[in-house]
Amino acid sequence: MTENVWLRWPSREALSRAGLPGVRRALTWGTRLVALGVLLGITFTDSDLHGWDIAWAALGAVVCGLGIRGFWNTTLEHRLLPSVGLLALLLALAVLAQGAGLRAAAVVLWCGCAISAMERLPLVAALPATSVALGAYAAVDRGGWPTVLATTAGLALAGYVLRLDAEARGNAQRLLAQERAARVAEAESAALAERARIAREIHDVLAHSLSAQLVHLEAARLLIERGAGRDQILDRVVAARGMAREGLAETRQALSALRGEMTPLEEFLSELVAESESAEVTVTGERRPLPAEASQAVRRVAQEALTNVRKHAPGADVRIRLEYGEHEVTLDVRDSGAPSGEFTHSGAGYGLLGMRERAELLGGSLEAGPGEEGFVVTLRVPV
Repeated sequence: MTENVWLRWPSREALSRAGLPGVRRALTWGTRLVALGVLLGITFTDSDLHGWDIAWAALGAVVCGLGIRGFWNTTLEHRLLPSVGLLALLLALAVLAQGAGLRAAAVVLWCGCAISAMERLPLVAALPATSVALGAYAAVDRGGWPTVLATTAGLALAGYVLRLDAEARGNAQRLLAQERAARVAEAESAALAERARIAREIHDVLAHSLSAQLVHLEAARLLIERGAGRDQILDRVVAARGMAREGLAETRQALSALRGEMTPLEEFLSELVAESESAEVTVTGERRPLPAEASQAVRRVAQEALTNVRKHAPGADVRIRLEYGEHEVTLDVRDSGAPSGEFTHSGAGYGLLGMRERAELLGGSLEAGPGEEGFVVTLRVPV
């Protein structure tokens, strides 16, 4: 529902002086002090004041100052009745000043009230108040009616222009506050996204490492139950310990990658298959640095695929192909199947499921399933 323009207050940002440049604020206060000095000088030099008249004039000036201050505060708080009451008090003081022969003070008060009412009150109250103030000024003005008409119209227009200027400044302040709030929200969102990314990286590393350790520890348990020799059991425990060390190293590597301290992807894949004589890596296309998320996805999928080969087709030959395309990078990992010729990979592991979710978050895809000989994992990530 649209707010009635006649009942709408100028915004608090418009009524306050927040956001004003220091030069403009200093100029505003300087102008007010000069005007006040001139007014007091005219009042006390051109008027025939003696004795108690001076004291009453000084008291009136103090009351007038307090009234102006109160009017600014009540309009800033959008309190209509107190604002109108204080404005009526100022107009009454102007009438008293005119009756006491302080014509200059009365004229300044009437004109100031007219401009301030138009600038700071809702239009439904500002127009009558401005009309009363300017009407009082016109009644005592000694010039001709064209001069009076031009002066009153100029004062009303000046008040409205000041109102528009204040509203424009208030809108700018609100937009600035909204922009700052949006930046804060964006920073918080980025922080949450970064936490989610770190959590996902650590989860993938630990899932990969712990699953490998579990295989060896389960084998050690079975060997103990069957009464196997000490050396066989020790081999499995040592292998599990090695997997734990590798997991710790991979965790540190993941954290380093999140900080932008990653080794080149081709070097990482070569190190990954260095311990296996039956694995080879082929890189095609124009090599270039990848975004951190895409690079991490390729690394994790390659690790998961090799782990699955070791678990389900130990001893099988593995071929890893990394292809740099114009708009995407493709990782293809395929094995030759179990040496016995029996395909043993189920393809339903949670590791590949997590890799598929990671690829989809990046706008890519992951396909995993039986190939011509063994099992094939293909990752495509846009870059």
